Amino acid sequence: MPGSKEWLFLGQALGASPTPLAFTEVYLGLKTGTIDGQDNPLPTVKSAKFYEVTRQIVLTGHLVDVLQLAVSAKTWSTLPAEDKARIKAAAAKAGKFNDENRAREEKELLEFFRSQGIEITTPDVETFRKTVQAAYLNSEYAEKWPRGLLERINAVR
Repeated sequence: MPGSKEWLFLGQALGASPTPLAFTEVYLGLKTGTIDGQDNPLPTVKSAKFYEVTRQIVLTGHLVDVLQLAVSAKTWSTLPAEDKARIKAAAAKAGKFNDENRAREEKELLEFFRSQGIEITTPDVETFRKTVQAAYLNSEYAEKWPRGLLERINAVR
């Protein structure tokens, strides 16, 4: 896992014994057995060629990458309302395009990984959710997150 305490907490909450490791060391770590797993989105597993040194993929769905569009408050405040509306509409369209294409890409990647002899499994995700959320609720992070954020996250399906 990346070496931040938040990433290591996530690994522990998922039931792993996370080891802080630079991304550039993951392939070799998997190949030599220094580490026995990695936690990355499927496109990363393919592009970094982790599938060459991986025997199985477990689909927990615990992490969803996002595309983030950022405009500084200084710049945003100078834009006319019409331009802000156009930017928001374009961002929503781009987000939808990305989501649809990522879902398609992930299905294709699963077939690719299977063709490479990798076992694909889907565990009881609700058990993962309950375990991780219990760890979260008993952690310092629950105190720092804005009230209601966990409920908003849980509402996304």
